[in-house]
Amino acid sequence: MQQKIIILDFGSQTTQLIGRRVRELDTFCEILPYNKYPVGNDDEVIGVILSGSPFSVHDPEAFQVDLKQFVGRKPVLGICYGAQYISHANGGRVEKTNTREYGRAHLQYINTESPLFRDFAPQSQVWMSHGDSITAIPEGFECIASTSDVKYAAYSTPMGAEGKPVFAVQFHPEVFHTVQGSLLLKNFVVGVCGSLQNWSAASFVESTVSELKQQLGDDRVILGLSGGVDSSVAAVLLNRAIGQNLTCIFVDHGMLRKNEFADVMNDYKCLGLNVIGVDASSKFFADLAGVSDPEQKRKIIGRDFVEVFNAEARKIEGAKWLAQGTIYPDRIESLNITGKVIKSHHNVGGLPEEMHLQLCEPLKWLFKDEVRRVGRQLGMPEHLITRHPFPGPGLAVRILGDITPEKVRILQDADDIYIRGLRDYKVRLSGEEARRVLAAGVPASMADGEIEVSLYDQIWQAGAILLSTVRSVGVMGDERTYEHPVALRAVTSTDAMTADWAHLPYDFMARVSNEIINKVRGVNRVCYDISSKPPATIEWE
Repeated sequence: MQQKIIILDFGSQTTQLIGRRVRELDTFCEILPYNKYPVGNDDEVIGVILSGSPFSVHDPEAFQVDLKQFVGRKPVLGICYGAQYISHANGGRVEKTNTREYGRAHLQYINTESPLFRDFAPQSQVWMSHGDSITAIPEGFECIASTSDVKYAAYSTPMGAEGKPVFAVQFHPEVFHTVQGSLLLKNFVVGVCGSLQNWSAASFVESTVSELKQQLGDDRVILGLSGGVDSSVAAVLLNRAIGQNLTCIFVDHGMLRKNEFADVMNDYKCLGLNVIGVDASSKFFADLAGVSDPEQKRKIIGRDFVEVFNAEARKIEGAKWLAQGTIYPDRIESLNITGKVIKSHHNVGGLPEEMHLQLCEPLKWLFKDEVRRVGRQLGMPEHLITRHPFPGPGLAVRILGDITPEKVRILQDADDIYIRGLRDYKVRLSGEEARRVLAAGVPASMADGEIEVSLYDQIWQAGAILLSTVRSVGVMGDERTYEHPVALRAVTSTDAMTADWAHLPYDFMARVSNEIINKVRGVNRVCYDISSKPPATIEWE
């Protein structure tokens, strides 16, 4: 029986982060909408976590759950809104007060006898983000932590009370700014819930290969490769299970990064994959000619990709399955907590009817950092595993205006200089930043409390954008130039739901800017995008 923690999602931006922290404890978890607890089918559930929410418990639209479904039967941890809801539903009091807490705070009082705060340090730093405050806890509960401004920073049922314990914290243990947040979650998941901590990359590979062999048998499978980490790991995992019964198709639409088609094809060859490479760039460029609207560009590229992929797939006799690199965040983001689509993903939601293929998604339970761990377990090369996310339409959505081969050439050259520079530049990190990078699975050695990594591994995603609808005046060799500016983009993130612009070193920026302007014909100015998400998005189009 596979143990699991259920995380009920009340709409918090950090719900996925809770899931990732639980998985880091080698414990399987499943994120479900607040109203979808598996009643009558929860033998595998060892604990329940209630997430935060954008709502106040007093809002008419506030999400509510019947706590009797699991309280008393399973250990429960409420976080932020979850803590407020437990109080509100059990006769406590939640109010708007004159004192609100946003940002860092310190626990002035901690009951270290509580299983939740075992081994906590005095004055431990936590991260608050709430407008309402718990001003009275339900009868029969006790305060187990306070800050200078918030008396009930944490509360629980008394130790030894009848039934499974209930814990509630007003702060967010899932974020890195709560310094001992991982310890708190470990105390709950392992200490209270009794997790055996047997969910790992190695166990996932072993069990998934076995399941794939049983699911697919001798059937033939087709997989569309993109060169990214998700589809690549899915391909290697399937190859281990069914070998040459897997055929992969890698379509070059002409808007990949510089030399990427040849480089990735070589990587796949070295991995022993059966890959068909298709250069369809002329078709894509012809169909995109004169098109400037971003959504129209995306639709054309998506339509052409399906046409090219289907044409190749039909040549493969006896194929019964289409495999995709769908990962857990894709599925979570494609449904909101009321079950309505809020953000569609290209690899979620079904297949073209004319293909008559069944769907196989071997990574559908994994977060991005877990995909990378599985890739390492499978022995894949590190440069494939740590590759940044890259948009499906490629550089087409990083070129403002219409697409031409010449514009793609300019952007490929500039982007290549930028990405190579990020890989070559080494930085030393400590504290919260080092913990964030290590938690993402980046291999780095710790020395004197610091780690050394490349700028590329420190950030989530980076790329160059060609502002081809703009011309800039410049001077080169005493001559006037009138060429394109290039904007550089780099962000730090944990899940791409939110992102901060990366504070790249000035000497690095100066070096890259100088090299791009001197070496890339058609560019005479380099800018840096310092917008975060929200309000901006990571990509420009």
